[in-house]
Amino acid sequence: MGREIERKFLVAGEGWRDAVTRSQRMEQGYLVDAKVFEAGLSKCSVRVRIAGDRAWLNIKSARLGIERSEFEYAVPLGEAHELLDQLCSGRIEKTRHLVDVDGCTFEIDEFHGDNQGLIVAELELDSTNAHVPRPRWLGHEVSQLARYYNVNLVAHPYIHWSVREREGKEDT
Repeated sequence: MGREIERKFLVAGEGWRDAVTRSQRMEQGYLVDAKVFEAGLSKCSVRVRIAGDRAWLNIKSARLGIERSEFEYAVPLGEAHELLDQLCSGRIEKTRHLVDVDGCTFEIDEFHGDNQGLIVAELELDSTNAHVPRPRWLGHEVSQLARYYNVNLVAHPYIHWSVREREGKEDT
């Protein structure tokens, strides 16, 4: 069974930008959207992602936490465009920047469109208790907050969030 162990953090400041080793623009949409999750009607998210001249279909268990089931399959680019155009209710656009710190590669996603201003750092790990480097630019951990999951950014974009939500805190 496929498995992903990933921790997600807000990014504090611009210090990470000088350490970027590679950047790539991405576009993605969801065949099973956030409304289905909110209603408790699905056990998984199904995502179509295009990055450059490559595309994937990704299936991920719909649960909170740093460890989830995940399966990913390459799909033809043309079919990915059709899926995004015909079957996805919205899209996420972002630039993914790779930053190496102490032998770990952070994937820093800088969002565009209605999610402009949101920048998160994700780190895939080999185990749930693996060491996480803490560079100065790594902010508050938001791994347990569903609003930061990409599937939710389509239905609930960053531009509509409160100040407390943007700080990685629950809205009261």
